[in-house]
Amino acid sequence: MSPAQFFKCLSDETRLRCVTILQKEGKLCVCELTAALALSQPKISRHLAQLRQCGLLLDSREGQWVYYQINPKLPEWTYPLLKNALAAVEQGEQFQNDLERLRSMSSRADMAVYCRV
Repeated sequence: MSPAQFFKCLSDETRLRCVTILQKEGKLCVCELTAALALSQPKISRHLAQLRQCGLLLDSREGQWVYYQINPKLPEWTYPLLKNALAAVEQGEQFQNDLERLRSMSSRADMAVYCRV
């Protein structure tokens, strides 16, 4: 991954929100991201696909759900940038709202409540 690719992937607000909340939480289901960001599932899925295609995210299927996480095989130079991006957005109201919506999901373990299959 080149620096230009990396920054292009993060240049969209929705993609940045997805990456920073994944950086904070580790691994999330598409429906958790949809609830946290308060955006439609097709929009979230489109941005996650772009992040996966550029190599920033990995996806894994667990039963009926697809989970995303930061790719652990990113080049070393990307990790301080991701850490700083998270630190920059963590102080913002939008990130705090995203995190609160995610954490207010009453039963995250029971994804059937939130995810359409």
